Amino acid sequence: MVAPPSRESPKAVDPQPRILVVAPDDARAGPLCQGLDALGWRTVTARGAGGALSVIMDLPVEAVVLDARLDDPEGLAEALRGTAQPRRLPILAIAAPESLARSTAFDLVMTVTPHPAQAALRLEQLFRAALAEEEIALREATFAARGVPLARDVSEAPVRVLAAGPPDHRFLALSNALDQEGAEVIAAPTAYTAFDYLHERAFDAAVLWGGEDHTAAQSIAAGMKRNTRLYHIPVVLYLNGQAEMNLGELFGRGFADVAASDTPEEETARRVMALARTHRRHQAVRRALETVRGSALADAATGLFTRELFASHLARVAEASRERRRPLSVCVLKVTETPELSALRAGGWVDRALPQIGAMLSRLIRVEDTAARLSPEVFALALPATRAAQARIAAERIAAVIGCTAFDAGSGRAPFVVGFDIGAAELQAGEGPAQLLERASADLRR
Repeated sequence: MVAPPSRESPKAVDPQPRILVVAPDDARAGPLCQGLDALGWRTVTARGAGGALSVIMDLPVEAVVLDARLDDPEGLAEALRGTAQPRRLPILAIAAPESLARSTAFDLVMTVTPHPAQAALRLEQLFRAALAEEEIALREATFAARGVPLARDVSEAPVRVLAAGPPDHRFLALSNALDQEGAEVIAAPTAYTAFDYLHERAFDAAVLWGGEDHTAAQSIAAGMKRNTRLYHIPVVLYLNGQAEMNLGELFGRGFADVAASDTPEEETARRVMALARTHRRHQAVRRALETVRGSALADAATGLFTRELFASHLARVAEASRERRRPLSVCVLKVTETPELSALRAGGWVDRALPQIGAMLSRLIRVEDTAARLSPEVFALALPATRAAQARIAAERIAAVIGCTAFDAGSGRAPFVVGFDIGAAELQAGEGPAQLLERASADLRR
C-alpha cells in the first residue's frame, strides 16, 4: 500500500497557480487537484479549450495536466503551447489511450491518473527541462555575442540505464521493456555493485527496485545525491505492490519519478527513457560549457563565468524573466572567514582549493542556473523561475555538499573544510540586474 502524501510541502507557497488542469469533469482531475494543492502546487481548472486558452493568456502557469478524454487533445496541446510563447509549456496527458502513448504533442503520457505526489515529481522534472531549454537559448546568445559558438553534441549511442535490485520477476519485466525501447540495461543486484557500476561507467538514468524493503533503494539515491558526478542522474523508484511509502516524503530524497505497482512496465519504461534523454541533452550542454572554460570568457582558476560575463548574461536572463512572467533570483556565496582559514590563506592553501570549489559548484547547479566568480572568494548564482526562499535553500544545499569536502592544507596539517555566507534576492518590478545583485550581496549571512 502507498501512504497518502504528507501535507507538509517543501515548496514555498506561491499566490499564483502553478498548474493548469484541463478536464471535462472532476472524475479524474478532482482528486489530483486536491492532492497537488495539498502538496503546495496551486492548481486552476478549465473544462475545455476556450477556458484553458484564457488561463494561459492571463496567468503564468508552469505546466498543464490535460485529460486525454477531451476532444482533439493533441490539437489543444499545440494551441496551448503557441499561446504560452515565449514560455515553453510542458504538458502531461493523463487517462490517455494507447494510441497516444507515443504522441509528440505531449511531454509525457500516462494511461492512468497518477498519485498527486508522483504527478508533482514529474511535473517538476518537466518544468525544469523546459527552463533548461529556455536558458540554453539565452546562453547561446550570450556566447554568440562574443564570437564563441556553444554547440551541443548529443550522443547517439543507446541510452544506458542502471537497474539496481534483486531479480524479481516484475523488475526483470521492466528491464525487458527498457531493452525493447532501445536502452542498454546494466543490472546490479546489490547496492555495492550498483555503486561499482556508477563509478566505472556513465549512465543516463537509474531505476531502483523498491521490493519488500526499500532501504537499499533509498541509500543508493542518497549516495548519488552526495556525489557531484552522479548528482544529476535521474533516479526512478519502482515500487513493489506491497511496499509502504509516503510518496510525499520523496521530494527531498532525490527521486525523479516513482512507478506504482499497477503501472504497466511499458509505460514505466517510456517514462524512464524520457528522463534519460533529457539528462543526456543537459549533459551535452554541460560539455559545451566545458569547452569555453579555458577561454578568456571564463574565470581562469575556476572555469566559471567572470564578473563581466555574468553581468551581461544576467541582464539577458532578467529581460527574459519579465517577458515570460517568471521570477528570477540571485544568490551570493562568500567563503566564511574563520581563524583557521586566515592562517591557511597566508600559505596559499585556500587559493589552491578554489579551482576544485569552482568545479564542484558548476556540477552541483542545475542546467538552467548560472554560476560566476565575482571576486577571489565570492561566487554568484542566477536561478531562473525561482523565488528567493527557494534560491536560498538551493544555495544552502550546494554549500552543504561542498562543506563535506576536505581540502589539502599541506604537510603536517589536517585537511580543512570551507563554509559559506549566503545572500539571496528576487528580481522586483522595475529593478535592474545590478540592483538585484547588490541586494543579494547585502543579504549575506551565515
